[in-house]
Amino acid sequence: MELFKKGIKDGLPIGLGYLSVSFTFGMIATAQGLSTFEATLLSLANLTSAGQFAAIQLMAVQAPVLEVFLATIIINFRYVLMSISLSQKLDSKMKLREKCIVAFGNTDEIYAVAQSQSDPNKFIYMVGLMTTPIIGWTLGTFLGGTFNSLLPASLQSAFSIALYGMFIAIILPVAKKVKTVAFTILISIVLSSMFKWIPFLNFISDGFSIIICTLIASAISATFFPVEANEYE
Repeated sequence: MELFKKGIKDGLPIGLGYLSVSFTFGMIATAQGLSTFEATLLSLANLTSAGQFAAIQLMAVQAPVLEVFLATIIINFRYVLMSISLSQKLDSKMKLREKCIVAFGNTDEIYAVAQSQSDPNKFIYMVGLMTTPIIGWTLGTFLGGTFNSLLPASLQSAFSIALYGMFIAIILPVAKKVKTVAFTILISIVLSSMFKWIPFLNFISDGFSIIICTLIASAISATFFPVEANEYE
């Protein structure tokens, strides 16, 4: 129980941070046409911000399930690498089903906290560490969806464009500081514009165009600006 309580304590700041972000997600998701229940279930089942925002954008244009699936897999692929890395910090006695539970709750912030521990992470600690973030992310979505459903239709419609404003607010500060990020964004804009306006490309659906742009922009940036591993890595 001491390890569980420590996990709860370490995860509390993450949960509080998730509460505010997911509140916005809940508002945007319901503005895009999802019910509060659907938005809350989406958060509970995914626990991933970028993947969920991309998913509701595709749902809004009625993209096929396959496109939504592939787009979220590609956007969230970093979690595969993070889980492989985190597995080296888990207790060697942890069972496979327990590792699967940990993998489900592995987010950027949870990964960072778990990796910072000096001792191997036991399952009961990881459960505690994941509990408050999962509650915060799910509860925030529910509250945001409920709040948005009480707003007039005109304001609900206005929140449907908040998704794009949020993405711009996320990427611009980083792009100003890191030239490689700005380069990647520029490539993505050019590719996206090509899929929108070039006649023999604009027949491709929104979902697959997002997938293709993501893969091409990432591959070009990784080729021209590879991250050099240090001696420890």
